[in-house]
Amino acid sequence: MNLFRILGDVSHLLAMILLLVKIWRSKSCRGISGKSQALFALVFTTRYLDLFTNFISLYNTVMKVIFLLCSYVTVYMIYWKFWKSFDSENDTFRLEFLLVPVTGLSFLENYSFTPLEILWTFSIYLESVAILPQLFMISKTGEAETITTHYLFFLGLYRALYLANWIWRYHTENFYDQIAVVSGVVQTIFYCDFFYLYVTKVLKGKKLSLPMPV
Repeated sequence: MNLFRILGDVSHLLAMILLLVKIWRSKSCRGISGKSQALFALVFTTRYLDLFTNFISLYNTVMKVIFLLCSYVTVYMIYWKFWKSFDSENDTFRLEFLLVPVTGLSFLENYSFTPLEILWTFSIYLESVAILPQLFMISKTGEAETITTHYLFFLGLYRALYLANWIWRYHTENFYDQIAVVSGVVQTIFYCDFFYLYVTKVLKGKKLSLPMPV
């Protein structure tokens, strides 16, 4: 394991904790896309099925369990605990536009045509686009709360750090995972506009707004 991997995991975990704290303290999930959070929960569920079949390390196992718990607690708070504050009228991204092509691609492009491998591949493809409902929601409402933008920043930073992790592993271990790298690049591209606006607006105390996703 290298520093980029560790920092990426920490950034990812920090993003999830920030979101949970935001919802719990405000007793509101206003501005949070329940659809994106449900997709992330699906990502972790389909990716971490190997918890029951393959032990890599204590660190790996603990992080997987934490990510699963955080994602399902977030979904619970959005759709049950604080459902009255959920802005369903603006969380209108059509999930079939993501799930159908991702499912098809996971059957066509994978490393092994086995159930666990297909589900792992599905999770990688789905994670690359799971943030789109959240970005769509921000573009529809016209702005995002500061804590929500911090969550998105650390989520994007996690992906950028994982790209650095793969570059490092390629040069030090001659390791290259084409599916993960290509999907990671696609996901990072979705954050590019956000990173620019985060630096030029949010860090200067201004409201963030995003153009309509294409």
